[in-house]
Amino acid sequence: MDLNERKLRILQAIIGDFIRTGEPVGSRTLSKKYELGVSPATIRNEMSDLEDMGFLTHPHTSAGRVPSDKGYRLYVNELMSKKELSLEEKQIISEKLQSDMSEFERTIQHAASLLSEITNLTSFAMTPKTDEDKLRFVNVLPVDDSTVVLMIVAESGKVSNTALKIRVAYTRENLELLSKSMTYNFRGKTISEALTVDIIRSFETDLEAMGMLAQNIMPNFMKTLEKMLNVDLYMDGLTNIFSIPEYNDIDKAKVFLELLNKKEDFTKKLIDRENGVIITIGNENADDMMQNCSLITATYHIDGKLIGKIGVIGPTRMKYDEVTSVIEYITENLNNTFKLTGGSEDDD
Repeated sequence: MDLNERKLRILQAIIGDFIRTGEPVGSRTLSKKYELGVSPATIRNEMSDLEDMGFLTHPHTSAGRVPSDKGYRLYVNELMSKKELSLEEKQIISEKLQSDMSEFERTIQHAASLLSEITNLTSFAMTPKTDEDKLRFVNVLPVDDSTVVLMIVAESGKVSNTALKIRVAYTRENLELLSKSMTYNFRGKTISEALTVDIIRSFETDLEAMGMLAQNIMPNFMKTLEKMLNVDLYMDGLTNIFSIPEYNDIDKAKVFLELLNKKEDFTKKLIDRENGVIITIGNENADDMMQNCSLITATYHIDGKLIGKIGVIGPTRMKYDEVTSVIEYITENLNNTFKLTGGSEDDD
C-alpha cells in the first residue's frame, strides 16, 4: 500500500491533534479542524489504510485513532517541523543557566531543573564518566584551627570541595606548601593515574610535620578522587507525571516511578546510548518498563573530550518538536559554558 502525500498529511494532522489534546482523533474532527481538501468519508478510508499499515491504532473505547510507535517514528523522522525558539525564550534559558555557574555539578543540576520546568516532563542530566579527566590543581584552604577545605579541580571544570578535620597543628604556610606539592605531583594526571601516586614520602624525609599533615589529608584526597570517578545522575520533575493524563493509570505511574527509582540501571542505559540527539519511542526501548515511554537525550561536551548527557523521559505522546529544540538549546549553552570555563582560571 502506497504512503502517498494525502496519507502523510492526514497522519501529520492526526498526530499533531493527538499530541495537543490527548483525545483519539476521528474523521469528523479532522474534516472540521483541518483543511485537508477531502471528504470525511475519504479521510475515514485513509485512516483505515494507515491503521492497516501500522501507523495508527484503534482504542477499544473510542471510534477515533491514535498514533502507534511506528506512526510517531515517521512523524519525528519526516513530518515534524522543528520548533524555532523565540529570542525571548533563548534569552530566558541563557540567563537562567548563567545565573549559577560556580560549580560544574551545580550547573548540571540547574540545567536538569530548567529543562523540567520548561517541558513539564521528568528531566535528567548525567555528569561525564571521568576516568580520563585530568586534574588541574589542588588547594588546601584553612577554615579554623582544626578544619581545612580540600579543593580538587579537574580540567573538565569539575570541582570537589571537602571539609576535613585535622588532628595535627598546621600553619597557613604548611597548607600552601602542601597545596603546591600536590598540584605539582597531580597536575595533568588522570584521576585513575592520580590514585596510584604516593607523595607522602617526599615530605617524611625532610619535614616530619608536613608528613603528618599529608597523612591526615591524603586518605580523604584518595576517597574524593574515587568519588569523582563515579557518574552522577541528577533528576528533576518526577512529580510532573501526575499532571499527565497517561499516568492517571496508577499501574503506569507505578512502573514509571519504579523505572527511575532504579537509578543505577537507568544511568547505565544513558551511558550506553549513542551521542548526539537521540529519540527512542515506545517499543524501540529495549527495557520492558519503557515500552510506553519516549526517551530523548542529547550530549554535551567539555573541552571537546568528556561527554555527559541531558534529556527527558515521558509518555510517547509528547511535543517532540518543542522538547527537542529546548534540549538542543540547553546543550548548546552548556557546551559554550564549559568551553569558557574549562581552563580559564589561573593555576597558581
